[in-house]
Amino acid sequence: MSAAIFLAAGLLSMPSVAQQKTLDTAFGPVAVKADPQRVITLDEGALDTALALDVQPVGSVAARGGTDLPAYLQPHAKGVTIVGATREPNLEAILSQRPDLILAPPGLEKRVYDILSKIAPTVVSSVPATAPWQERNALYAAALDKEDEFKARLAEVDARIASLRDRVEPGQSFSVVRWNPQGPMIMSSQLITGQILTALGLKSTDIAAKLGERPHSDILSLENLGAVDADWLFMATLNAQGEATLASARQQPAFTRLNAVRNERAVPVDGQVWSSGTGILAAEHILDDIERTLVK
Repeated sequence: MSAAIFLAAGLLSMPSVAQQKTLDTAFGPVAVKADPQRVITLDEGALDTALALDVQPVGSVAARGGTDLPAYLQPHAKGVTIVGATREPNLEAILSQRPDLILAPPGLEKRVYDILSKIAPTVVSSVPATAPWQERNALYAAALDKEDEFKARLAEVDARIASLRDRVEPGQSFSVVRWNPQGPMIMSSQLITGQILTALGLKSTDIAAKLGERPHSDILSLENLGAVDADWLFMATLNAQGEATLASARQQPAFTRLNAVRNERAVPVDGQVWSSGTGILAAEHILDDIERTLVK
């Protein structure tokens, strides 16, 4: 970043004292405007939360593994400029949008935070991806001055889960697997998909439950593909390369031997939702998929 840009960033970053509130973030207390108008989201959960609460960001990062916003969020977004990729924000593009609030992901590097915070108040959650998804996004809702709306939308999701719980056979096991170009990886059962499936009465495979705070396993070889087997296998891909790898795997004996495949319970799903997304709109999309697939 040039000296001129760095100076301009410093001039943009201070909210009016009379119209601000202070939030506890991963980098300490941050003062934000009470009613931000030009929001940048550098996290898919932050973008999901903003759109679910009828806030249109001026900029956001592209979806993981893609060059545009996540497909499931595009119908809700209007005029959102791409300002980089996940973990690789374009600082000059962000500055050009003249934001008054930046919502950034957990794990943001301090050197990047130090620059972003000079452009606009920058809110970074300290809640890991494997924590309850509602907690991770609550800070974003507070920064947007939409706490009440957030609670109301969460209540709608909870009501939907309650209505489906009696219609889903309990005790069935599940596995969520993301197919990358290099091969499959098991997603933690503590991510949003696992949290929702567990709330509906299903149970995770042991390997997914034991990942702890790791969001996913290492890449599995086809010889170890049996580790993903469950009553229900949800197969996620992020892009065409992942889809090609999955298509190739389908032809392998190790894949066709899986019980989920033999019982026609291997279900393709949108990886941008099932293995990367988090938020109210992601939860609603996941519940739609579950209702189409698992409801008796």
